[in-house]
Amino acid sequence: MIEHVDLHPADAGRAIWRTSSYSNGGGECVEVGHVTKATYTGVRDSKSKDGPVQSYAAPAWDAFLDALKIR
Repeated sequence: MIEHVDLHPADAGRAIWRTSSYSNGGGECVEVGHVTKATYTGVRDSKSKDGPVQSYAAPAWDAFLDALKIR
């Protein structure tokens, strides 16, 4: 099960956010940002930079990425 963690808005503001290099700029992307010394990874809508952020503990995010690689 993926562990979801609450992210303080101030932590989200300090993250360096990025989108995929495969993004075409069409506005239907998510951004990923590592926050609080890479302890958590945040995911947000690229069109709503001040909107909600889903955050995941680093091991859960790493497991998600590993699962994508094997597909």
